[in-house]
Amino acid sequence: MSAQLRHLLGRLSLVEERVRVLVELRRRTDPAPDDAFRGLYLSPAVIDGILEGRPTAPPDLADRLAELEAAADAAEVDGSVLRLRRLVHAFELSDLDTEILLTVLAPDLDARFEQLYGYLNDDVSQRRATPRLIFDLLGLPPADPTARGRFDLSAPLIAGGLIEIESPTRPFLGRSLRVPDPVTAYLVGGHATEPLLLDTTLPAPPIVYGDLEEQIARGLQPGRPVYLRERPGSAGSGLAAAAFAKLGLGVLALDLTKLAKDVDPTAFARTAARQARLRSSGLLAGPVDSAPIDILRALAAAPVQVVLTGATTWDPAWAAVVPATLDAPALTESQRAALWQTVLPTATPGLDPAAETATFRLGVDQIARTAAAATTRAEVDGVLVSGAVLRAGARSQNGAGLERLARRIEPAVTWHDLVLPGEPLDRLRELAIRARHREQVIRGWGMRPGGGRGAGVSALFTGESGTGKTLSAEVIAAELGVDLYVVDLATVVDKYIGETEKNLERIFTEATRVNGVLLFDEADAIFGKRSEVSDARDRYANVEVAYLLQRMESFDGLAILTTNLRANLDEAFSRRLDLIIHFPQPAEPERLRLWDRCLGRAVPRDPTLDVTAAARFELSGGDIRSAAVTAAYSAAAEARPVTSTDLLTAIDREYTKLGRLPPATP
Repeated sequence: MSAQLRHLLGRLSLVEERVRVLVELRRRTDPAPDDAFRGLYLSPAVIDGILEGRPTAPPDLADRLAELEAAADAAEVDGSVLRLRRLVHAFELSDLDTEILLTVLAPDLDARFEQLYGYLNDDVSQRRATPRLIFDLLGLPPADPTARGRFDLSAPLIAGGLIEIESPTRPFLGRSLRVPDPVTAYLVGGHATEPLLLDTTLPAPPIVYGDLEEQIARGLQPGRPVYLRERPGSAGSGLAAAAFAKLGLGVLALDLTKLAKDVDPTAFARTAARQARLRSSGLLAGPVDSAPIDILRALAAAPVQVVLTGATTWDPAWAAVVPATLDAPALTESQRAALWQTVLPTATPGLDPAAETATFRLGVDQIARTAAAATTRAEVDGVLVSGAVLRAGARSQNGAGLERLARRIEPAVTWHDLVLPGEPLDRLRELAIRARHREQVIRGWGMRPGGGRGAGVSALFTGESGTGKTLSAEVIAAELGVDLYVVDLATVVDKYIGETEKNLERIFTEATRVNGVLLFDEADAIFGKRSEVSDARDRYANVEVAYLLQRMESFDGLAILTTNLRANLDEAFSRRLDLIIHFPQPAEPERLRLWDRCLGRAVPRDPTLDVTAAARFELSGGDIRSAAVTAAYSAAAEARPVTSTDLLTAIDREYTKLGRLPPATP
């Protein structure tokens, strides 16, 4: 038997001794000791006994208590952890509180106490401790204000959640008391699940050391939280874990987005604080943006060290106390490298996880989840974690919020699939470089100070339809290892005033939370020129454009706009765009490569097929792809290879679709 369990059972033996003495006293004065229906009704003799009072004479157990505590002192010197003592210290219990707790706990550890308590309560259905029974066992008068105060809502036992009152509407002395199962499990050396925290509990974040944990630690006090304002890629939760570690505490992390709708704020906060104190932990909860105010108010007042996190500025209305508010910095390169080494100890030799995920704005929690996702996938495939597996794990951290507003495309193309002249191709590679190193240049080197401007990168792709603008955006996403999100204008533009801006704000907000490329196809539909104000519609149209100008400047992600007519875009966008890339119509050498790529290697070709002749027709890349598909269908219908006739017929149909005169055969 462990030392901590010997100590607990030794203290319970003192409770048993008090119960034995009280039972013996009651039996001496019991008017009907052999009544089979005792406790179910009140006989005249029993009533007379009640009126005469009940004798109580608690034994003097001071010497035995001193022996038990001396043995406990010796056990602690030998390195044993005595959970009863740790609980008494953590919840600041008095000696009387401890005796009350042990008395209420007894029926949960020894079934005999249920029957004995039923006898002493004169009620076979009341098999738990009551305040009256506790006062009788301890020899305390029921009117003692100090003793009664130990059951007040603000007293340590009740406020700390160590004792629950099961029948609060009954008279005070007859209320049933119980110790919650997690407290009992803790005292006997185990742990029990807290039902209220089951859905919200998260794994503790890895510890990240920096400069901020010292400030967090200084600001932490029970009843006064620290609020960390975070942004994508923040080190906030890791720094909070480091601050708790400096105070000798672990971390109990809670996801406030998983709260049940009907949860009682007081009960939730009390349960969370109790769990944190039992585990010698601080409480890390967030994001506050989606939590009810009552929950925030209750957590802020919890008698434990609390760190709250969120993306918005702290609102004074959220709590009566004023928290210490700090801005959580982004992970530095050294912090990110150290964190990856901690969460991903085994990987392909030579793999640099920090470099592989440099384009992802991953915070501490996301890095831990990415490593877990990549490790699981690698185990299923029977391989070590590779760069591709790691990037797939990073993409899996994107929430589905943006998918409700934009179409997600998982890139399946590479630079090899692009057929462009040298100038636009060079500009596209420059765009990828900007996106990959934007955090270092913009924030690390401070190249865009002041004005509330973000660290985002934006580009405009101009050119006629079918020249490769959307395909190039997909290639950029593939190069960065992220997904492409194509904004559906049907979900954005709204005829009602102000709704378009709201829809765009939702898109930008969700896009900030994910790692991806945001593509506004046919952007001139919503990024059009401002005009002279001649009526109310013009004024509100100009407001939309002005809003977009501001929002694009504060955006932290990678946004690509495409348009067939650059002249339709407002000139003010040009200053806010990092790159403007023009996609020209392909010349004959590019068209020849496009025909070859579009036909591919799997399509059977007739030996007489002349792709060079097809390349002489002035078509865009999109038109060539469409014509190649048409020719393939013609050949498949007759179960033969593609011929030059199929290509020419398909080209003729493409010209007709475009409203152009079919050309003569070159």
